Order: sequence, then C-alpha cells, then structure tokens
Amino acid sequence: MTDLDIRPATPDDIPAIVAMLADDPLGAQRESPDDLDLYLTAFQRLADDPNQRLVVAVHKGRVAGTLQLSLIPGLSRRGASRTIIEAVRVHTEERGSGLGTLMIEWAVEESRRLGCQLVQLTSDATRTDAHRFYERLGFTASHVGFKLTL
Repeated sequence: MTDLDIRPATPDDIPAIVAMLADDPLGAQRESPDDLDLYLTAFQRLADDPNQRLVVAVHKGRVAGTLQLSLIPGLSRRGASRTIIEAVRVHTEERGSGLGTLMIEWAVEESRRLGCQLVQLTSDATRTDAHRFYERLGFTASHVGFKLTL
C-alpha cells in the first residue's frame, strides 16, 4: 500500500477517530461523535502518558485507520514488558485493502522496539471476522477475558 503514513494522532484527528469508533453495531451504542469534549480530554491524558501510543494511519491524505498501543511494564514472565493493542479501527472504505494488517504489523514492530516480550489484544466475542484476522497474523486465542463495567 503506497502513500501510507502511520503517525501519532493529533487533536485534529479526533473527529475522524471517533467516527470510526462509532461506525459499527457495538460502537454505535457506546460512542458519541456529536460531543467530542470527552474525547479531547481523554486524548490529552493519552498524550501526557509516555506509555501510550494513539496513532492514525493516513492513506491518500485521509485518516483511514487508528489504534492505541499501551505499554505495560510487569513482574510476571521474569519482568517482561508487554503491549496491549486496543481500539483497532479501519475506515469502511479501506476494509479489505490490507491496511489493518499493516497497522497491526506496525504495532508489533513498535512493541519489539520498546523491548516488549509479549503483545496482547482482546476482541469482542461477537467479532468473528476480527478473530480470523488476528489469528491469520499469528495471534492465538489463549485466554478467556472478563470485564466489569463501572
């Protein structure tokens, strides 16, 4: 894929990121693209945290994808650090183009660069297409995840 730039997100990217987060059945229920104030506050928290990478993939001059990469130092696995890939989204018009693969490959390489020994991600149980995508990229469904909404 030519003309692709994966770069840190800026406040100007927030409308496009939120639109992608809201552009699916799950996101439509939990995102509010008409009120960006909360997202801008959250963006600043991410920008201030050296262990967070919120990036956008810009293709042909347009924000076409996004993901968040979180670095977590740890004691387990002999003091291993890990990253968690979160909120992966590809613009509807770019799905199937290979952009998602390039974004995940970028996240894995960035994790290596950061000295991590493990990359993790979760995917909603209903996203079976995403599960096949991640497995194709070498991820294994090795755990059962739990969450508690507060």
